[in-house]
Amino acid sequence: MVIRGLRLGTGLVLAVYIFLHMLNLALGLLSFEAMEAFRKAVAVIWYNPVGTVLLYGSFLTHFFLALWSLYRRSNLRLKPWEAMQLTFGLLILPLAASHMIGVRLRAELFHVEVTYPQVVAGYWMVPWHGWRQVLLVGIIWLHMTIGLHYWLRLKRWYPAALPYLYLAAALLPVLALLGLLRAGLTIEPHLASPDWVAKLFAPFANQDPLLAALTQWALAILAGLFLATLAARQIRRAIRNQYGSYRLSLESGRRVVAPVGATMLEAIRSAGIPHASVCGGRGRCTTCRVRVSDGIDALPLPNDTEKRALSRIDAPRNVRLACQTRPRRDLAVVPLLPPTASAAMARRLGAVQGSEKTVTVMFLDLRGSTALGERLLPYDTVFLLNRFFAEMSAALRETGGHYAQFNGDGLMALYGLESGVEQGCREALAGAAAMFRRLAVLNDGIAAEMGEPLRMGIGIHTGEAIVGTMGPPDAPTLTAVGDTVNVAARLESETKILKCRLVVSQTTADGCGRDFSHYPRHSATLRGRHEPLPVYAIDDVEAFAPETV
Repeated sequence: MVIRGLRLGTGLVLAVYIFLHMLNLALGLLSFEAMEAFRKAVAVIWYNPVGTVLLYGSFLTHFFLALWSLYRRSNLRLKPWEAMQLTFGLLILPLAASHMIGVRLRAELFHVEVTYPQVVAGYWMVPWHGWRQVLLVGIIWLHMTIGLHYWLRLKRWYPAALPYLYLAAALLPVLALLGLLRAGLTIEPHLASPDWVAKLFAPFANQDPLLAALTQWALAILAGLFLATLAARQIRRAIRNQYGSYRLSLESGRRVVAPVGATMLEAIRSAGIPHASVCGGRGRCTTCRVRVSDGIDALPLPNDTEKRALSRIDAPRNVRLACQTRPRRDLAVVPLLPPTASAAMARRLGAVQGSEKTVTVMFLDLRGSTALGERLLPYDTVFLLNRFFAEMSAALRETGGHYAQFNGDGLMALYGLESGVEQGCREALAGAAAMFRRLAVLNDGIAAEMGEPLRMGIGIHTGEAIVGTMGPPDAPTLTAVGDTVNVAARLESETKILKCRLVVSQTTADGCGRDFSHYPRHSATLRGRHEPLPVYAIDDVEAFAPETV
């Protein structure tokens, strides 16, 4: 937790610094005067004892954390974004050392204020320095945006804000580089005058040899730290080999052997087996979770990071995070999420394993699908069904429903997974209204080809069900099973008997807090149930439209 806090805290400090620095460079599109005015204003933040310690302490800490991340990994089989972020994190300080020493250390040692005209002129006179700075800007910005993205992607508000943040992340470095280019083109004619150049750099007289030597020493120390980290990895591997290894048996039949001390995630990935880990193995997202089917008693207890993550998802004792668990003996595990698991899947309540929960279940069936296949060519049938299910999925998204199952000409959806029973009931009714509204629009568009409109029936019931990820290990899905699901499926069939579009159980009607007294009430005798179930037969579904709920 301390390391996570340091990584996040120092990263945010550097992000603020880089953001302000980019803005400063972008002002070069206006003038040197604008750049200098903004530089002096920002200097108030960083050119004081607290700001200096905070900024350069963050640079050093972040570099050491990158070395620590390199050291602690049992192998270097990384996802592309992880490899890029780690590599860039190790490159930032070596690339920035010359600039830091030439600007900030010069100011501290010789009490000289380094201005943008001097910096930009230096880049134009020694093009390598300028291109190195362009490379540094790109590396720092990519490292920062990757880190922020994989931290924020677990936040609920982030997907909606992503398009705007993406635009800003792409636009600001372009403006910064254009500002640097314009500033260089502005100053270039003056560089032809030796007297002008001599006057510009007069405050730097006799300082460069010492600063160049300090730069060489800094780079040598950083290189030594990097090589020492690689050597420490080899020493650790030799020590681990003395403590033996453990064997990890996966449900797919694969067996993975890894040295004691390696996490399950490292063991699985070292064998080239894909495994979910949205947060990169930091214990934030829980997408790497596995169910331990054999050997749970031999595992060490969860650390604080794992405890906190597992408590958020109310995981049972036999569910562990692969990125945090370091086995010492053989065990068998079952991945609970597919390798392509997303941040959204990590946020879903109940997406860890089956657990009992009160949910609202909706079943939808497209009428006459067999006849549809007889009237149309196969490709036309597939095209039409895809359009139909695209509209139904859109209705689910806009009303908070979860697409749980697909059965060829129908679907099952879940409501109330996160919003609660009452809101889930109301959202399910709103979802039914949205579906019929979208179906009417679809029918208008295909009337010429079809000759007759598509029809469907929906059944909705609320009750206890087992909700969780189910299905094959490589493609599990969040769904529900139990009597509540069976009843909802039977209610969809009741729409044919009661000759209506929607059948809602008394439980759902009571749960949503609306008045159903003006709808026809029936006692439905459902297959598999001894007692009749009170239901409402509804044709006027527009009353439940989302804007009225």
